[in-house]
Amino acid sequence: MPTFSCSAILFDLDGVLVDSTRAVDREWREWAARKGVDGDAIMAIAHGVRTIEVIRRVAPHLDAEAEADAIENREAGDQTGVTVMPGAIDLVKSIPEGRWGVVTSGSRLLARNRLRYCGLPVPEVLVTSDDVTHGKPHPEPYLKGAEGLGFSPAECLVIEDAPAGIESARAGGMTVVGIMSTYGVEALKRANAVVQTLALIRASFNGAGKLTVETELV
Repeated sequence: MPTFSCSAILFDLDGVLVDSTRAVDREWREWAARKGVDGDAIMAIAHGVRTIEVIRRVAPHLDAEAEADAIENREAGDQTGVTVMPGAIDLVKSIPEGRWGVVTSGSRLLARNRLRYCGLPVPEVLVTSDDVTHGKPHPEPYLKGAEGLGFSPAECLVIEDAPAGIESARAGGMTVVGIMSTYGVEALKRANAVVQTLALIRASFNGAGKLTVETELV
C-alpha cells in the first residue's frame, strides 16, 4: 500500500471526482454528426484535453473558439448520466479547506455545474480551460493549481485519470496517482502509482501540517 506525504491535493474533475463519460461521449458524437466529423477520431483524443484543442485537431476548418463555447454550454446545461465517483465525497471532506483544488480541461461554468450537480463542494482553487493559455499535457494548468493553493509543485499530489493530465502534472514536478476509470493501467504508466478506483485512496491530516495519502495498488 504505497503512502505519499504532501501539503495539498489537486484533482482532475471528469473521470476522477465525477463520472461524465456517457455525457461527454454523447455531446461529442452529437456535435460530430452535425458537423460531419468522425466521432471515433474525436473520442480517441478527447479525454483530458481542452475542447478547443480537440476541435483544432479534428476540424481545423471550423471556428474552434465558437464551437468550443457552444459544446461546453450545452454540456453545462445537460448533466444527464453524470454521477459522482464512488469515494469522492468522503475523500474531499477528509481534506482541510484550502488544501485541495480542481484542475480541469473543461470550462468554469461546466466544472461548477458538474460539481454542484454531484453534491461536491466547489473549491476555492478551480483551474479551468478559461484560466490557461496552454492546456494539458502542458504543465501550466497544474502549476496554476499549485500556485493558487500556495504550495510548491513538489508539495502537491495530483489525482488523474488521463495520460494528458498525468503528463501535465509530471512536467510540473508533481507526484501523480492514476485512476483506472477511463484508461487501463498501461496508459497510466507514467503515474507514480495506479489504483482501480478513487475509493481506494485515503487522506489524513497529521499534526505536522501534512497530508498522508494511502493508496491500494492495482
